[in-house]
Amino acid sequence: MVSAPPTTRDIQVLSVGADTLMLRSRSWARLKFEVEYALQRGTTSNSFLIKGDKVALRSLPGESFTELFLEQLQQLVLPAELDYVILGHINPNRFATLVKLLQLAPHLIVVCSNPGAITLRALLEAAREKNSTDSTQTIPDPELYVVKGQETLDLGKGHRLELIPTPTPRWPDGICAYDPKTAILYSDKFFGAHVAGEQVYDDGAKIYEADRKYYYDCLMATQISQVETSLERLAPWSASAQIYAPVNGPLLRQGALEIFQSYQAWNHQQATQTLSVAMLYASAYGNTAILSQAIAHGITKAGVAVETINCEHISPEEIREVISRTDGFIIGSPTLGGHAPTPIQTALGIILATAEKSKLAGVFGSYGWSGEAIDLLEEKLKNAGYSFGFAPIRVKFTPSDAILQQCEEAGTDFAQALKKAKKVKQVARPLATPVEQAVGRLVGSLSIVTAQRGDATGAMVASWIAQASFNPPGLTVAVAKDRAIESLLYPGDQFVLNLLEEGKHIPLMKHFLKPFGPGEDRFVGIETKQAQSGLPILKDALSYLECRVQSRMDCGDHWLVYCTAEAGDVFTPPGKAAVHYRTTGTHY
Repeated sequence: MVSAPPTTRDIQVLSVGADTLMLRSRSWARLKFEVEYALQRGTTSNSFLIKGDKVALRSLPGESFTELFLEQLQQLVLPAELDYVILGHINPNRFATLVKLLQLAPHLIVVCSNPGAITLRALLEAAREKNSTDSTQTIPDPELYVVKGQETLDLGKGHRLELIPTPTPRWPDGICAYDPKTAILYSDKFFGAHVAGEQVYDDGAKIYEADRKYYYDCLMATQISQVETSLERLAPWSASAQIYAPVNGPLLRQGALEIFQSYQAWNHQQATQTLSVAMLYASAYGNTAILSQAIAHGITKAGVAVETINCEHISPEEIREVISRTDGFIIGSPTLGGHAPTPIQTALGIILATAEKSKLAGVFGSYGWSGEAIDLLEEKLKNAGYSFGFAPIRVKFTPSDAILQQCEEAGTDFAQALKKAKKVKQVARPLATPVEQAVGRLVGSLSIVTAQRGDATGAMVASWIAQASFNPPGLTVAVAKDRAIESLLYPGDQFVLNLLEEGKHIPLMKHFLKPFGPGEDRFVGIETKQAQSGLPILKDALSYLECRVQSRMDCGDHWLVYCTAEAGDVFTPPGKAAVHYRTTGTHY
């Protein structure tokens, strides 16, 4: 986690091109309980002020920055001088800042897509109803410039912004933009990362590589067809752009084209998976969308592709088409007035009428005071004869870290059950080659890795461990990509390596090798004590090391995690470490 300064929230103002300023709203605290924020490395929300003959503001931060942002903005430009605000996506959080801005500049023209205009009108209507008795909270009715296709917004002085709609299920109102005067590609949610720090540009540096890949895995890997379409639309400017300016994280200069190509490669990898799952949902307040994202992340980790379907922004024909070609489906719903919203009822009807009964199913949802919609989905699918890949997930209000972990693990279980049902795994392994037999002679100390972040915990048996450096004392641990604990082992995270003692390792091995349900406590019945970091140490271990992750390397079906040891001790000095002997390098 990035160290927080004395002030955990601020706004930087920097010149990033001719007539172009960036207002960088930084927070070192976690702003949301969403899976893409789970690394807890802070975040930046980037806005841009472009001063041509007309003045445009690109993007707005959320309401936690509203007062700071508007105070800073008025030091740079008078409200009367603003002409446009260009919104790549609109949600209630950013809407709060927009309302305050419109009260300062009621003449402001809001540039948005058609889905964005629909959302904005609904938010305006709801806000006016809420404030109908408060005459001091007048909300202006802004003029809308609705972008229906690729269009040009001429600000003068050479700033001819190419507006590029880039809708996805998560952000159906997405708009990117390119300014030929500064060669800046305003890439909205694409190519971002949730980190806060002093580095403004990621000039080909590798320090944020894992953060950008994690951001992609959480937000883009579950909507690959729409991401592919958006990348095709952005391709004409991908090479000529000198700066990629996402709404989150450092800007990219030297590493810009490289990240574009990485997105293409990552997307291709997802698109070529053998199995795929349809993730259908609707979300009234955003909580059901968060759950869908966490479940989908667990599925993609296990090597199964996900096609996300926001039922509020897709036609019945498109739902039917996706359901027909995917191998399983998961459907999630909020409960509104004791019922599932109409788009979910429509999707359920299509599933019951068209989806083969052999397809694996899943149900989840969020609710405030009751959860009838989730019960309805479960009952209808169960009565129709579908099998479930995980127990239905019901979450009241905003999910916690532990709930997100449960959802992610449920997604991984679903993917593994789907592979088993489709007989993807080999029934029998072929004889190991001489090379594989030789690799199998590599030995490692048997150990238990224990980790925790917030109220999310994890543990796994590990033997692919090796010392990697003397100074600082460092080691590597290989972690399979579909392991639940993998999400707790990113740069900055801490964990404990508990080395097991020869002759006393069997009970701990049996405990941690047994299957656990999604979110199940791995430490029930196990004696532990707290390390200096607050993480659990196993009392029956031979020795332990408190480690901090420094970097990760993608090694096919595993991550190689390099960490440094910050503390440790030996409980039984005469004891010997238990060692894992194998005869083949094809499996554990």
